[in-house]
Amino acid sequence: MIGHIVEIADDRRHLSVRRGFMVVHDTEGERRLLGQVPLDDIAAVIANAYGITYTGNLLVALAERGVPFVLCAANHNAVGMLLTLNGHHVQAHRMEAQIAASQPTRKRLWAAIVKCKLEQQAAALEATGVPHMPLAALAKKVRSGDPENMEAQGARRYWTLLFGKDFRRDQQGEGINALLNYGYAIVRSATARAVVAAGLHPSVGLHHSNDGNPMRLVDDLMEPFRPMIDLKVWRLQCSGHHQVTSETKRMLAHILYDDMQTSAGTTPMMVCMQKLATSLAQVYVGQREKLNLPLPGLPLSLTGNLRPS
Repeated sequence: MIGHIVEIADDRRHLSVRRGFMVVHDTEGERRLLGQVPLDDIAAVIANAYGITYTGNLLVALAERGVPFVLCAANHNAVGMLLTLNGHHVQAHRMEAQIAASQPTRKRLWAAIVKCKLEQQAAALEATGVPHMPLAALAKKVRSGDPENMEAQGARRYWTLLFGKDFRRDQQGEGINALLNYGYAIVRSATARAVVAAGLHPSVGLHHSNDGNPMRLVDDLMEPFRPMIDLKVWRLQCSGHHQVTSETKRMLAHILYDDMQTSAGTTPMMVCMQKLATSLAQVYVGQREKLNLPLPGLPLSLTGNLRPS
């Protein structure tokens, strides 16, 4: 299912559930009803303000539907996420296989993800009209486990090619960095939902290994989709949008519905995430050999040489 991303970005809001709808009220004055959304039409809820209140019944209803409830801190970084414990009817079997997966298997799968990410970064650079072959060349050199860290080598070249030699990726930064943070929060929530729906545990990763990160697998699987956000932010910059606003938030959230190229044709990004997570579960239980990753190339809505002269 492709649902809506619902963001609550005002402190004066109270969220509850009524007759299958998430209901939003103003907490001041007469507590006006501001709107309601069918629970079954929601892909994720993003709480991006400090004064929001909500009922336990709403969180239960969202969890029953596998809808992530994302908590954002300063500068739009996602710092918490409520996920369902019952994501798939054979969840226990898949999680056991996930935990038991051999190191060579995990290294092979991680190499495929890194290669795909580099190819997508190359496609993003090509769409902006700057040299992309350095990233494409690195993609061809990725080996099992990425021992030469082609991913990091690619990042060093990628950011300066895309945003200029003075750009530095900083999660606490403003402007481009804040826009990237918000876009990645969108992608992370959608990937988390896909992981749980596939019956996998989000903290048992392929490569990310920070003991304090409960979303290691999510951070692994979202890597090939990051370049779509990067290119979207680049386009926003070119069109004069330099800060996180209600308008740029809508533009970034909509990217989940843009088509990506797959072996089966064009498919919305959110569906690609679901297919990737499901294919990983199938690899773990021995039902397939390779991940179902998107093919190199970006949506038509994001491509086109728009670099200012």
